[in-house]
Amino acid sequence: MSQDSLPSENAADTTNTTTATSSTSTYNSLHRHSRSSIPVDFSAKIQSAIQSLTSITKIPSTILSAQDPASSLLHDSNVSTAISALLREPDSGAGDNNLCRWFYDTFQSTSPQLQLVVLRFVPIIAGLYLSRVPLRKPLAGFEAVLLALYAHETTSRNGQAIAVNIPDLSNSSVYHETKETSKNNATDLNLAVISPSLEPHGTVRSTRRARIVGVALELYFSKLSLMPIGSKIDFCEFCELWAGQDGEMYKEGYICKEKKEEEEEGGGDSESGKKLKEDGDNTEKEKVRKKEGRIALPWDLLQPALRILGHCLLGPQKDKELFEAACGAIRSLYARSLHDINPKAILATGSLLRLSKMAMNPENEIDYTEITMTDVITL
Repeated sequence: MSQDSLPSENAADTTNTTTATSSTSTYNSLHRHSRSSIPVDFSAKIQSAIQSLTSITKIPSTILSAQDPASSLLHDSNVSTAISALLREPDSGAGDNNLCRWFYDTFQSTSPQLQLVVLRFVPIIAGLYLSRVPLRKPLAGFEAVLLALYAHETTSRNGQAIAVNIPDLSNSSVYHETKETSKNNATDLNLAVISPSLEPHGTVRSTRRARIVGVALELYFSKLSLMPIGSKIDFCEFCELWAGQDGEMYKEGYICKEKKEEEEEGGGDSESGKKLKEDGDNTEKEKVRKKEGRIALPWDLLQPALRILGHCLLGPQKDKELFEAACGAIRSLYARSLHDINPKAILATGSLLRLSKMAMNPENEIDYTEITMTDVITL
């Protein structure tokens, strides 16, 4: 796939316009049922897509023969590891990359199950793309995939913004008496825009880059409950890399390096001192790696990232590795927000940081749906 073969703006809009309605209406039923209930055209597309993927990486025969091959492909850890390794190769984002072409064609197939497979790798695609932009490498392959996701979301939302209604605290409460005269606009909507309106784009420019990637992350967030844990961990690791700051000092029970050295000198243990030196060397290497991966974090990119991290932190899937990865990413982003003196980012990341500390406290693990049997009535 060459730079000239990138999808045009009109072509992407036309394709998505004709398929958005059918994709939305069939998504829930397709995800819950087996292959026998999948329409013939989707079943054929799924088989064809998996067969074409076999020319890029090894696919176990059990996936092709499974009742739901797309779901098996989505949750197969060995295949995900192999694809992730291919994506992380130095020239993986080029326009003629076969894997990027497969991602693009598969997402355009309009099969909701195949689209989930593509979305599973959005954290790696977006993470590598943003990290490699400063290196001036050819990234037309990654850009084609991100533009396909952006065009899909633009069409499904009809370009409209996503907003929520927030109560106006300046109005009197209906549950309390007040001497103030009632305002005529008491029922007026106070809308907060979560995601601004979208305009069709056929190319990625530096001024649009954060918005296009942010919309791809918004689409990923909308399907986050269906994503494997490994995909979420990948995203947390890239967020920590993007922040480019060490947030370990905000970790619960953190002991600074100087204090550790004093304790080791007092103990006089040579083995412990050697281990401390190795840990220090690893920490320095990690700091260098983070600085190299540091990118600009405008709100268009940071907001959807924080929403995803919030789900990883407090979502229904209680996984220790995912929780620790999310906490590490939040600490680094909080340190970055303080470094940039960004009030909005400080408030958002600081709130997530406090929630992470509350979630680690066993005293807060209360099931409020459980009825306590007691003879004491508390008023």
